[in-house]
Amino acid sequence: MKQTTIGGTKRKILNFLAIAGLIIIFIAYMFPFIMVVINSLKQKRDIIKSPFSWLFTIKGLSFDNFIKAFTQMDFLNAFKNSFLVTASATVLVTLLASMLAYYIVRNNNITSKITFALMVASMIIPFQAIMIPLVSIYGGNLNILNHRITLIFMHTGFSMAMSVFMFHGFIKGNVPIALEEAACIDGCTHAQTFFQIVLPLLKPIISTMVILNSLAFWNDFLLPSLVLTDKKLFTLPLSTYSFYGTYSADYGTIMAGLLLCVIPILILYVVLQKQIIGGVVAGAVK
Repeated sequence: MKQTTIGGTKRKILNFLAIAGLIIIFIAYMFPFIMVVINSLKQKRDIIKSPFSWLFTIKGLSFDNFIKAFTQMDFLNAFKNSFLVTASATVLVTLLASMLAYYIVRNNNITSKITFALMVASMIIPFQAIMIPLVSIYGGNLNILNHRITLIFMHTGFSMAMSVFMFHGFIKGNVPIALEEAACIDGCTHAQTFFQIVLPLLKPIISTMVILNSLAFWNDFLLPSLVLTDKKLFTLPLSTYSFYGTYSADYGTIMAGLLLCVIPILILYVVLQKQIIGGVVAGAVK
């Protein structure tokens, strides 16, 4: 009985230490975001004087930074550009990657194996290694930079490998082939089988890939900065760069602009939260 008590006490202590450690890690992880929120409500002099002070320790709480950021970054136009690029690239990646992954899983031939192996291998190539040749080819030779379609095409291409890899694993472990055989007996074509039988079963992994790809496309700064030069085509991350001057920066407006960029993608995550968790853990038991 004594050993059981000691063991129970020890377990409680370990659980308490684990929870305390997780809380500390969570606070450390969220601290930069909390400071962005706090400093976005400060005036410039308060940020420079005391950037780590809390709101109740200063005077002059203001929402002027959000108004200034909304106007200076041309938020509505930048939001439109980001939405068009993110939505178009996400839809294309989701549709094309799911179709390719389905073909690779159901056609176990040498072509499928080589294609899948090459796509997985391409995931280890860093974008920085190919960005200069990419810009020189698309800009110098083809002269198709500074277009939304070009940016959408590049986003789609760079995201295909990871998306195919994720869809491949989900289809292989969670989509029974018996359903497809029954559909074939009923007279469905391959296209009808995929869109009417297989695709609805992919909702968990589709939700997961939608949020992952949307986050990547929405927050990307490097690729749009290489492709787009016209301010009318700037996405939200590019538009926030207008707050930086040659010798100084308006930090309060920068913080407010960053929050304006984050809010839409946070809303998307909250809406798809259950589906994302379901897609991550799907097939874990199998």
